[in-house]
Amino acid sequence: MAETYRRFQHWAERRLPALTRYRKPESLPIELHRRRIYIVPSGLGVAFGVLLLIMLAGSLNYANNAALLLTCLLAAACAASMLVAFRALDGLRLTAIQAGHAIAGEPMPLQLYVDAGLRTRQAIRVEVDGQTHAFAIPEREQLAVKVPLQTSMRGWQPLPRIQLWSSWPLGLFRAWSWLYPDMSVLVWPRPEAAGPPPRSPSDDPTHQRLHQGDDLAALRDYRAGDPQRRIAWKASARHEGLLVKDFEQPRPRQEWRLDWRDLRHLDSETRIARLARWLGEAEAQGVPFSLWLPGEEIGHGSGPAHYVRCMNALARLP
Repeated sequence: MAETYRRFQHWAERRLPALTRYRKPESLPIELHRRRIYIVPSGLGVAFGVLLLIMLAGSLNYANNAALLLTCLLAAACAASMLVAFRALDGLRLTAIQAGHAIAGEPMPLQLYVDAGLRTRQAIRVEVDGQTHAFAIPEREQLAVKVPLQTSMRGWQPLPRIQLWSSWPLGLFRAWSWLYPDMSVLVWPRPEAAGPPPRSPSDDPTHQRLHQGDDLAALRDYRAGDPQRRIAWKASARHEGLLVKDFEQPRPRQEWRLDWRDLRHLDSETRIARLARWLGEAEAQGVPFSLWLPGEEIGHGSGPAHYVRCMNALARLP
């Protein structure tokens, strides 16, 4: 069924170019206007139209003025419904799109910033990748509509077409418009499930760093050979003997040097998956890490921003 619908859609795009005039990517902001908003009766609208025709025929056949007046009033309400559905989209603006982070195969959070313009928007629906989300915006305000985007593989992925539509207020007509932002999102590689840990320079005694602690850990009695600069004179004055400052000796700092060249026995995608796993483990453990990739070298660092930079570099690899 989905394949049949897709074929029909392609056929319609070839045969009815007027309906897909804006299928080429466009830069933001995108504003909806009367030349790109389309309206068709919904299923309920078609049934309602048939009912109006029956009422019209019956009222004329029996010369019933009350029934004819009711038919005209309902027809007027139907026409007003079409106008309101059109005005629900007219003037709506998509000003920006902000993409989050996601690994391949998981949905990526998107924020669509929609500007209401001069009137309040009711029951607007946005459809992305087959998923629909409803929202409303007060006049002269902007709303960030959160929608998920399905991802399949790492790297740059263009945004699909976005449909904004509404059947407000009676559901008799469906007004819609297509948006095709000229924008791509970067999908992170999927880390491997398990594997060996990275080679850490801290495992090599020649790379261990000895740190002299600066934080006072405790005071102890003086021992022969203790340097005079470590004697706590003020505390010793209130004590029977000399007291010496003991400083903390922190553990050697551990750093991970993640290097593409160390995995030359693996193929490219396996290398990327392993480095992605190591990056995630280093970030989870709070270990500073660096990353060497072909054409790009990222120095030691830590924290979410450093992790994002390294994952982006992995995702951009050819």
